[in-house]
Amino acid sequence: MNNMEKEDNDDDNVWNASAVILDIDSGSWADRSPLHDAASQGRLLALRTLILQGHNVNVLTIDHVTPLHEACLGDHVACARALIDAGANVNGSTIDGVTPLFNACTVGSVACTEILLENGAKPQSLVYHPSPIHEATSKGHYGCVEALVTWGADVDMDIPHLGTALYTACVCQELECARKLLREGANVQKGKSLDSPLHAAAEKDCTAVVKLLLDFGADINARNTEFQRPVDVAPPSSLTEGFLLLYEATPRLLSQLCRQCIRTCVGRDRLHLLSHLPLPNRLKCYLQYQ
Repeated sequence: MNNMEKEDNDDDNVWNASAVILDIDSGSWADRSPLHDAASQGRLLALRTLILQGHNVNVLTIDHVTPLHEACLGDHVACARALIDAGANVNGSTIDGVTPLFNACTVGSVACTEILLENGAKPQSLVYHPSPIHEATSKGHYGCVEALVTWGADVDMDIPHLGTALYTACVCQELECARKLLREGANVQKGKSLDSPLHAAAEKDCTAVVKLLLDFGADINARNTEFQRPVDVAPPSSLTEGFLLLYEATPRLLSQLCRQCIRTCVGRDRLHLLSHLPLPNRLKCYLQYQ
């Protein structure tokens, strides 16, 4: 359906306002409402009918799941928009801290992500709640990561059991998401506790991500809690181990060191202004890793 729902004209698919779904075997879903079902199945006509009949768009299940949660998890953009227009809470949270935005990032729905953010959804969660940017990054949903960053998500948000989003990208070997985070100023040294993103990429033998991190100034001599360097955690005789050993013996390019120094001086919050500097376009692109 290309992320848009076709209106269901079959009257049999339109719930009556008094309809109730009960299933004692369905656990926490026993109290699902007709709105939940319409949203989860992308039945836009049924959803609009129920809203017109006066159903509460913020109705909760036992686990505090809302119809908007369901619409976003199903990537049903039109249903999500209809619920929001009717007053759905874009920051509603389940008992586990899951928001509609997290669900949208789970399935990679850029459209739902943008609609939520445009209507006041918080781009990042509390530290111990499920994080949209970590979820999007772990699954390689670049468009969602881009939307979150545009709307102010902290690229260095650190969740104790996950680390930073950049660390997550390295663990999951998501090169483009890692590149996006770094271009937006993510701290290349900040990972999970003393494990740096470079440790994670080296351990996964992901040479492409290792090269990217080093290009952004990752410390090849950083040591983790076991006092190991990235080269020490790389699989023996692997391509990544060989690359790291060669990198150690090769002097850094002056142009690369200057770029890192300039970006550090400019600061993360002003990196977007690099394109406005009175410099040749080629140099501005170089500073922005383009």
